[in-house]
Amino acid sequence: MGGIMEQEGQQGSPEAPGGKLTNIIRKFEGFREGTLILIIIFVCVVMSFASPYFLTWPSIKAILLSFSTEGIVVVGMTIMLIVGGIDLSVGAVMALSMVIAGKLFLLGLNPWIASLVSIMICGLIGAAIGLFVTQLGLSHFITTLAFMGIARGACYVITEGTPLSLYTLPPSFKFIGQGNIFKNLPFVIVIFFIIVIISDYFLRNSTLLRKVFYTGSNEKAAMYSGINVSKVKIAVAMLCSSLTGLAGIIFMSKFGAATANFGTGLELTAISAAVIGGASLTGGEGTVFGSILGIGLVATITGSMILMDVSVYWQELIRGCILLTAVSLDHLRHHKK
Repeated sequence: MGGIMEQEGQQGSPEAPGGKLTNIIRKFEGFREGTLILIIIFVCVVMSFASPYFLTWPSIKAILLSFSTEGIVVVGMTIMLIVGGIDLSVGAVMALSMVIAGKLFLLGLNPWIASLVSIMICGLIGAAIGLFVTQLGLSHFITTLAFMGIARGACYVITEGTPLSLYTLPPSFKFIGQGNIFKNLPFVIVIFFIIVIISDYFLRNSTLLRKVFYTGSNEKAAMYSGINVSKVKIAVAMLCSSLTGLAGIIFMSKFGAATANFGTGLELTAISAAVIGGASLTGGEGTVFGSILGIGLVATITGSMILMDVSVYWQELIRGCILLTAVSLDHLRHHKK
């Protein structure tokens, strides 16, 4: 789904300088999700010849598990980018979610209630981010950068720099991050796909959520059409932080621990996936499905490199090149319009 308020791009004339490049970029955008699917299929086919274990269920499950929980954060980041914002605090907020819930549990609170309280606090952090942006006029970049430091600092204050051991969590709670259904299907993967399907459907079809696209495409026009832009931005920031908090709870359930430095670099992963999947850094464009394909592609390539015993340093380099390519295409596409 491109920007809703954007008119269909007119085809550049053959004589116009850069016309062919413009057409290629527009065609790429029009089939972005299909292109990502084809690339993923291509990588899988190549790897099936390189390693007989790649297309086995254990390998596929490992790849899905590698990005399912982070994928929940990607959903929130995608919607944040569509509205024209960005959130650099997601990694720190995820750690804070784990630390708060873990600390409350160690103090004797029921883990389910502790988790709910933690997610609500994360939602309030999102509300604060939205208020600073809409009421004080600060940029998302500066505001979320500040909250990244605040949240990370709070983690260290609460834990005093010591990891919280939560091995006494009840089995029913551990099931969220460790359990399987249908014998061999991790429950966390089911949670992930439910969130993706619901959010993608409503983002495409809900009149309420389409205001997110209107706001991101042209904020002034959205205001003149009667949309309360401030409320939209605050709601999106709360949603992004709440989903991040939920992801933190799942990780806490999975690992049975909470550490202050968890989630470092998560913001780069989430932004990369969203941009690769078609979300624009200028707002007004993107789909949840496309972003999930983006993180799925990165995870598939990473899994392939692990099977081929590629050095972790090369893995980082290749992921960086993928992000640079996606951002460059996004910039060229908007520059040529």
